[in-house]
Amino acid sequence: MIRRAKRYIDPFLRLRHWRSWTIQTTIFLVAGGGAFLLRFDLRFPENYLHHLRYALFVWVLVKTVLFRGMNLDRCWWRFVGVHDLLQLLVGNCVGSAVCLFLIALCGPPGMPRSIYFLDGMLCFLLTAGVQILGRSMEDRSSRPARRGKVTNALIYGGGEAGVSLLRETLHNEKLPYRIRGFLDDKRELKGARIMGVPILGGGDAARAAVKKHQIDTILVAIPSATGAQMTRILDICSTAGVECKTVPGLAEVIEGRALAGQMREVAVEDLLGRTPVHLEEGPIRKELAGRMILVTGAAGSIGSELCRQIARFQPAGIIGFDVAESPLFEIDREMRQSFPHVAFYPEIGSIQNRTRLDEVLRKYAPSTVYHAAAYKHVPLMEAHIFEAVENNVFGTYNLAVAAAEHGVKDFVMISSDKAVSPTNVMGTTKRVAELLLQALQDDRIKYVAVRFGNVLGSNGSVIPVFKKQIAAGGPVTVTHPEMRRFFMTIPEACQLVLQAGVIGQAGQICVLDMGEPIRIVDLARNLILLSGLSPGRDIKIEFTGIRPGEKLYEELSGILENTVPSGHAKIHIFTGSNHSKARVHEWLHAVHEICAHRDVGRLIVKLKEFVPEYNPSIQLMKLAFNPMASHAGGLHRSAPQFAVAESLPEANVQIA
Repeated sequence: MIRRAKRYIDPFLRLRHWRSWTIQTTIFLVAGGGAFLLRFDLRFPENYLHHLRYALFVWVLVKTVLFRGMNLDRCWWRFVGVHDLLQLLVGNCVGSAVCLFLIALCGPPGMPRSIYFLDGMLCFLLTAGVQILGRSMEDRSSRPARRGKVTNALIYGGGEAGVSLLRETLHNEKLPYRIRGFLDDKRELKGARIMGVPILGGGDAARAAVKKHQIDTILVAIPSATGAQMTRILDICSTAGVECKTVPGLAEVIEGRALAGQMREVAVEDLLGRTPVHLEEGPIRKELAGRMILVTGAAGSIGSELCRQIARFQPAGIIGFDVAESPLFEIDREMRQSFPHVAFYPEIGSIQNRTRLDEVLRKYAPSTVYHAAAYKHVPLMEAHIFEAVENNVFGTYNLAVAAAEHGVKDFVMISSDKAVSPTNVMGTTKRVAELLLQALQDDRIKYVAVRFGNVLGSNGSVIPVFKKQIAAGGPVTVTHPEMRRFFMTIPEACQLVLQAGVIGQAGQICVLDMGEPIRIVDLARNLILLSGLSPGRDIKIEFTGIRPGEKLYEELSGILENTVPSGHAKIHIFTGSNHSKARVHEWLHAVHEICAHRDVGRLIVKLKEFVPEYNPSIQLMKLAFNPMASHAGGLHRSAPQFAVAESLPEANVQIA
């Protein structure tokens, strides 16, 4: 019936302003007449008919002009809100006051003052009521007919995001959801209704609501939910046996993007509960815009994301330097497609090759270098100690010295939380690289190291490994029940690296705020839940034991380091005691000779000498000093020193 009525009045509705003026004029007349009727017990005394005619003329004239001046005749009724109703109240009060003054000044005497109050009240109720009725009719008539399968759903969260989501699902025919109710943990909201949809209770009511209303999906509309909240909601959805989807993060909501159109599966990143990163884009743009930027390890997960983030600031060009041919080819294609206005130059080469570095730096003359090229896998580097040193130490030295000699102004190295009180070769080489940069610091260049923990979804991280194990039917393998790590997302890490490169002063180590450490077993359990399976029942979790070089907890700052205030809430700055440049060169010469002879024992001693807090793993110590050990991890004993089975080409290292 509503649709049929709308079909007849649609042509009239297109003349929106004339419609408003006609309706408002009618309301002014009805309100004025109604005020007289209420004042005189539903009749018009003959001796007040003159007063009525004069008052109606003044009311219509004054209120029409006033409503036009306050734009109260231009409200789009479909989106009438509290603000519009307050404006109507103010307009009616002012109109009644002006009319009282004019009629008292120029009108017939004896007009009862109560009529002005009654007129103002009736006029407000009628104008507000008509607009609310108009919005209700527009809402109902504009709801599209659903085609295809419709999914019964609940919205978890009765706040602004939940209301926006409900409104969008009602008016977007492409969204196959029929909202049967809300879930909200605020007990005082239970039993209330939002746009006619009931709030059924909190999370504890989810299972009963799912069964009663045959729910298939729960839509989580809490953009600011913490990791603990999202984990709890995920458990609730898993227990209730329904699919769980979520709205975008708070940043997208603030930007006003449509919520329902971006509904997606809950991702493991949501369970971290990290707040959005707010960059100070002005200083970053000043450093990057119009300049050539070199990114080493550009084909890796961190390096490639750095390229994407840098491209946003319109540099003159980005040089992507990596030894891996195929991944470099892929990031080259992506950058050309996604950022066609930013020149991208893929360059193949190793940071261990000083000659190649000189060629690239001479050719492009970059002003800033982001050094992300490194060997980073702890167990693998425990078995390949020489390769770790040659790449992470000598490669970084090559690049740092070459950058200074070729006029680079800023050098930002990606470090690791494993550099703090290291118990493995990878962390130790990263700590050595930090100390090298501090020792090499001079007036020609600014060296900054940025230290952070594990990055979700990076190449070789636990997330892809766990996903493959879940897809294969399990088991999911975790080293230890209490193994904990710091985590952040790749975009967040790279954004903060850019910020730290601007904030950090020469020779400083910037440490990113990683939040609270997360148990790896909890991460594995949540991934199983996200896959729609049950931990322990569908997919088993097995503990395999701590691997060589690993420790249960990672740290982000050492005891001997001093805190320096930072201009960004998520970046802390640490400085440590420096080695002299002469001491560094002497140590590098000695280590270079040791690597040439493949002497594991002497190399461990030398690393310990440079990084006293280094605590080598028992497995590595046995490998280096147990005369009965025949081979391990690609190394074997050839008395009196260890050597590689097949000698590798010596790293191209030039030490000043």
